[in-house]
Amino acid sequence: MHNEGLSFDYLIRAKGRLKATEALYKEELWADVVRESQEIVELALKGLLRALNIEVPRVHDVSAVLEANRERLPFVIEQSLEEIVDISQNLRRDRELAFCGSEDVTPHQFYKKKHATSARKQSERIVDLCFKALKISS
Repeated sequence: MHNEGLSFDYLIRAKGRLKATEALYKEELWADVVRESQEIVELALKGLLRALNIEVPRVHDVSAVLEANRERLPFVIEQSLEEIVDISQNLRRDRELAFCGSEDVTPHQFYKKKHATSARKQSERIVDLCFKALKISS
């Protein structure tokens, strides 16, 4: 069974979460902006895959699936695939560290404004590309 509305749901939620990053940014919660940005990218890309009837894996970084299905991707995604893969992989790497930290990294001290600014721009870019690819007005 395929839930047709789920892909649109993912994309609408990803777009809505961009506003959450604005609030976190204003509070200077840089690590939380990075984490939320990763989740936005994950939701948007999974929404795209579902809309294209491509099996969505239960992983946080779907870049390998995008690359494996390059020929099925809309042109706007295919032409930006290298950028999309880089964004997805880089934010995935930061996912747990930004949320929980580690023995040698405290997220609030480690992540800086530049990290948050970059992550926000990247998540906005991915959402925009996904909406364009599926011809959904944003």
